[in-house]
Amino acid sequence: MKFLQAATTVCITALVAAILSPGAKADGRDQKTVITFSNPVEIPGVHLKGWGVLPARTYVFKLLDSQSDRHIAQIFNKEETTVYATILAIPNLRLQATDKTVMTFPETAPGEPETLRAWFYPGQNWGEEFVYPKAKAMELAKATNVPVLFTAMEMPLEFTAQIRSVDAPVVVEMKKAPILAIQPTGEEVQLSEAVTPPPAQLAASEPAPAEPETALPHTASPLPLIGLIGLTALAGAVAANVVGKRLS
Repeated sequence: MKFLQAATTVCITALVAAILSPGAKADGRDQKTVITFSNPVEIPGVHLKGWGVLPARTYVFKLLDSQSDRHIAQIFNKEETTVYATILAIPNLRLQATDKTVMTFPETAPGEPETLRAWFYPGQNWGEEFVYPKAKAMELAKATNVPVLFTAMEMPLEFTAQIRSVDAPVVVEMKKAPILAIQPTGEEVQLSEAVTPPPAQLAASEPAPAEPETALPHTASPLPLIGLIGLTALAGAVAANVVGKRLS
């Protein structure tokens, strides 16, 4: 997100280092990340009943789906037997990639749990910025003085059954949910004013350049040209033979 490029970003390395385990591990295929929180952390999205705030312990973060400009992230217990939350996220830019997992947390009032804002996988400039319900997004925007992503679509905040598939009804609804950003002033703005999409998405939004009209079709075959050259050579050989006989 463009707010990540600003000097006023409230996520600071010292804060992240204080609450993350130095031994955080990551896996590239689904961006599996094992991480330990040393303080309670409030999370957005649809969560297991009673788990809107994660207690201090070890968790596993994974991407359930990343095939579009809307990603679905999930938080598991350490053994990956329980899904605590399924969260809608938007790919967003940070200034510089690092070789370690980075999670950002806006500044909160003393005694309040940290609020999870974004998750960056090691070595990548684009990470996952989480989408909050509108009321919470307004609160965060005012507290941090930067835009926060939100959806006004009514979605269940809690679930009791485990969500393991991209075809689960709640995941399908997340992918269709309209997303905006809210400014610290309370003004709602389009997503494009708050998020910098990855290059692949930028390229996909631009029309492909047309091929020059003089270009040959890709299916054209060189066989006719070869045949013409062969006939020309044969005719030349016959003519030379006739001339040779006459001279002799």
